[in-house]
Amino acid sequence: MEKIKIEQHGFTAFSWFAGWLFTIGFLHLSFWEGVLAIAVWPYFIGVAVSGFVS
Repeated sequence: MEKIKIEQHGFTAFSWFAGWLFTIGFLHLSFWEGVLAIAVWPYFIGVAVSGFVS
């Protein structure tokens, strides 16, 4: 009989969700930019940070 191992990755999903909410609040994104940030929120953070660094 095979053993089945079940893993839950709830912390990873929570971390992604927290990062997405942080991006919306930190960058004051509009509604549609927030929807777009669901997929590309690291891009928005990168653009904002590059403005501070340069």
